Amino acid sequence: MKFITSIQEGFKIAFHALRTNKLRAFLTTLCIIIGITMVTVVDTVTTGMDKTFDESMAMIGQNVVYIGKWPWNDDVKWWEIMNRKEMELEYVEFIEKRSRYASIVAAFSDTRTNIRYKNNSAEGVGLQGTTQNYLDIQGLDIKSGRMFTESEVRANANVVVLGQTIVESLFEQENPEGKTVRIGGQKYTIIGTLTKQGSFLGLQDFDNRVIMPISSFGKIYGLKAGIQLSIKFPDKTALEEGKYEIEGLMRQVRQLDATDENDFALNEPDTFRDQLEGIKNGIYMGGFLLVGLSLLIGGIGIMNIMFVSVKERTKEIGIRKAVGAKSWEILSQFLIEAIVLSLLGGIIGIFIAAGFTILIDQVFTAQMNVQVVLVAVALCTVVGVTFGFIPAYKAAKSDPIESLRFE
Repeated sequence: MKFITSIQEGFKIAFHALRTNKLRAFLTTLCIIIGITMVTVVDTVTTGMDKTFDESMAMIGQNVVYIGKWPWNDDVKWWEIMNRKEMELEYVEFIEKRSRYASIVAAFSDTRTNIRYKNNSAEGVGLQGTTQNYLDIQGLDIKSGRMFTESEVRANANVVVLGQTIVESLFEQENPEGKTVRIGGQKYTIIGTLTKQGSFLGLQDFDNRVIMPISSFGKIYGLKAGIQLSIKFPDKTALEEGKYEIEGLMRQVRQLDATDENDFALNEPDTFRDQLEGIKNGIYMGGFLLVGLSLLIGGIGIMNIMFVSVKERTKEIGIRKAVGAKSWEILSQFLIEAIVLSLLGGIIGIFIAAGFTILIDQVFTAQMNVQVVLVAVALCTVVGVTFGFIPAYKAAKSDPIESLRFE
């Protein structure tokens, strides 16, 4: 019972001391505030990146590999890659007939263009020329209308399917189905719209797109700029086996000798995951280096101010000891003051980090994690105990007679 009473008394004295020296307390905790803000913001960004990444990977298909001229990683010799032959549309049929593992094979090519409907226009729209089974690979769904058919692809039909960003910017409340839009000087009939996708990694708007038959795309832009193949497998096991089979089939259709290197790239969405991990590790390393430095400086500040506090209250310590206060009670009083000082900085830092999280989420992606808030509180407690212990111990071991004589 006495222990609890002593702890409560310690908190009262600590809060009284902080209220008496508000400015000094704030300046002391400034580095703690900076450190906790940084560690929380770093975690909110990386947590948001993880969440957004999983959602974004669903946008480019599950259990899918992509075949193209260019690899997705940055570690390439571009002067060698640029001389490779482009992919051919005929490869789709070749792989479909020979692959034992692939469930769907599609081809697509893309560019940026403008689209116009009456007096409304949208610029910088992602235009994709695809085969009829492209939506099945990408995991896309039709919201209204339909996807174009194989016969429409073969007939170079002037039909398009719109993403929701285009629907909202061009048609507002109007139903777009059956309407005609202009793309590249040609008229195209809208036969369907896609369900809303969102943004890829919080950056690229995947609803700002128009899909048309790849043959119709070729009429305007040609297919010389490059085709990519997308190949879907029924599950992870088939994917692991199938990607080697696809590599062999591509070498066969490209007529490569056994000693020739691949003149194509087999890309997997996990490449993005590896790149994301590299970015996250860089953020963690840089962030935690600064966090550690801030907390160290903040801890030293707390230790310094606690030494000052012990010296200022030397006579008070002597009086308390003279009336029977134990050493552990003096120790706990100053230790609690150091912890409260550190926690105060941590709480302010968490609130500031919450504000930054909201702002960052508007332009990139961020999500506050309850666990990191608890870690921040624990970290502040550790800093308070670690850097407050020596001054508190000095106060606890001070001689009561010498303390009473102190002026």
